[in-house]
Amino acid sequence: MSHDFDPNGVAAITDHLIGGRRVAGDGDAIALKRPSDGADIGTIRAADAGLVDEAVRLAADTRVASGWATATPTERARVLKAWADLIDARRTGLGRLEAATTTRPVADVITRDLVRAAGAVRYFAEWADKIEGTLIAGANSGTTMLRPEPYGVIASIAPFNFPAINAIWKSAPALVTGNAVVLKPSELTPSSAVVIAELAIEAGLPAGLFNVVQGAGETGSALVRHPLTGKITFTGSSATGARVMADAALTGTKPLTLELGGKTPQLVMDDAHDLEALAATVAGGFLANAGQVCTAGSRLIAPRRLLGELTQRIVALAQARRPGPTWDTAATLPPIISERQCARIERMVAETVADGATVLTGGKRHAGLNAGAYFEPTVLSGVPDSSVGFREEFFGPVLSVYGYDDEEEALAMANHPTYALAASLYTTSAAKALALPARLNAGTVWVNGHGRQPDFATPQGGFAGSGFGKEMGRAGLEAFLRFKTVWHNHG
Repeated sequence: MSHDFDPNGVAAITDHLIGGRRVAGDGDAIALKRPSDGADIGTIRAADAGLVDEAVRLAADTRVASGWATATPTERARVLKAWADLIDARRTGLGRLEAATTTRPVADVITRDLVRAAGAVRYFAEWADKIEGTLIAGANSGTTMLRPEPYGVIASIAPFNFPAINAIWKSAPALVTGNAVVLKPSELTPSSAVVIAELAIEAGLPAGLFNVVQGAGETGSALVRHPLTGKITFTGSSATGARVMADAALTGTKPLTLELGGKTPQLVMDDAHDLEALAATVAGGFLANAGQVCTAGSRLIAPRRLLGELTQRIVALAQARRPGPTWDTAATLPPIISERQCARIERMVAETVADGATVLTGGKRHAGLNAGAYFEPTVLSGVPDSSVGFREEFFGPVLSVYGYDDEEEALAMANHPTYALAASLYTTSAAKALALPARLNAGTVWVNGHGRQPDFATPQGGFAGSGFGKEMGRAGLEAFLRFKTVWHNHG
């Protein structure tokens, strides 16, 4: 079955969603362009401090007035399960909206992203009646308990690369634990968040409990700084994450979950032997979504005796990718999100080459395409540690390859001085598979694979400059709870 469609029949959504109603707003104008062809598809009127205040206060009031704060676990689970059913039922229309307005290929959205989104909602719905406190042993004259409580209003700030999935990850666990949510999607991909929130309301969520505000940095800053915001979850660049932390401190210390940038190594050990399969996995690790993935495997570190052949195989796979719009299922390389981001990748590659790196393939924009920003799959060798190509993430389809002579050198190369989001380790040795992840400075380590898997119970998150806290799994659920100690003196 082909999922191809005409994007001109899909209207972008640029409104805010406040109290279950779409609101145009009257803030600063932000032009919205379709990534695949650069077409103008709307204008966002960014939420100013006043509209953000309305959204947050309404969320806080609705949480109490609607009874959601004191609803039984069964009641919350029922709403979330109905929400997941609606996401499934509207998958084709929502998938086309997502594909037409973002970098996500339509087949991937319909068969992968939205399936996982609905699955995540069901997963957290099943947790509703399993949120437990702790009875702590103490003196016979008293009882001590640890009680979980919601924070109140969660400020959720999502990135552009997987809009639907991120909207769910940053709302479903917050809602099922009794919080309200104000979500700010990326100003580059505003549409699907509004529909997802509307589906939650259609499923029975009280209107006003889940609001969506559109805008860029100033909108996000107002949301983080709001005095009624109890907790922040943010995914984005490390530089913006630092600004979010600073804003969170302006109205009192507030807890944060941050998933930030990465320079994920794909570390190949000397015992690797199936280079064809390995090359396919490594290539997929940096080419998926045109490299616009936080955990993109952008650094290949392999034994020198294998590096040449492995790199040749990867180059061939990269060159076979076909760029094209997200509504064309024959395309295998989606666009870069914006002209600005494509120019950034282009500049970083040029500066890295000027510092001594060699381009093995790619290195520039695709010629002869429409006004969309498509960047050639690029493989670089000889990238100096002092260059921007080593220090910063490209967030595009760019792989740097490195050779090593011994295991200690390999591990030292894999551990980046700034980023520690994820790492991939390839080995046929059970001993190395068990021992080496402990020596990789990363919040997630995949062994003989790369990328997030379609399960929901596995927490993900980074260390060091890649952030802190976890999303998904029990840890991701408990990130939206605070735990109160209660001492009972029996007298």
